Amino acid sequence: MLLQLHREVDSRASKIASSQIHWPCRRGCNTCCRRLAELPRLARAEWDLLEEGLARLPGPLQVQIGERIHALRPGERPTVCPFLDREAGSCLVYEYRPVACRTYGFYVERDRGLYCGQIQERVNSGEFAGVVWGNVAGVEARVEGLGERIGLPEWVSDSPEWPLRPRRRSPAEPGRS
Repeated sequence: MLLQLHREVDSRASKIASSQIHWPCRRGCNTCCRRLAELPRLARAEWDLLEEGLARLPGPLQVQIGERIHALRPGERPTVCPFLDREAGSCLVYEYRPVACRTYGFYVERDRGLYCGQIQERVNSGEFAGVVWGNVAGVEARVEGLGERIGLPEWVSDSPEWPLRPRRRSPAEPGRS
């Protein structure tokens, strides 16, 4: 179910970005990753997938991400995403990123944009008047169907092997489809 949702969201985002020559959400644009409004709360299936992506990274990079996570201070804003390659400006676990990251910049909630100031300026100027935005409420309902949301601090404390290596689940464990 999660992977199907990713395909649908990615397809919508790709259509939006390819329909607009000056769409800002491209490799190297990482303003949203450097200014998280809050620490992520993901469904267990999303954390499981993220763990797969982390397990594919070199050990020293896993340790660095673990150190970044442990250095986070709840309530401190803005927060830089611990999965951001700060020099390259790209996501270290891009193919495994959660739904919230996939929808940001491309989806709206009750006519309220879930996007950065760059997109807001273009919306206000009318440049993006023809964009058919995704509906985040529909996506959120599907994510809710994946189970309870778990915050980043709880996920890390539930993974006793951090910061060395995320724990791995056997393929037979539930949560992914």
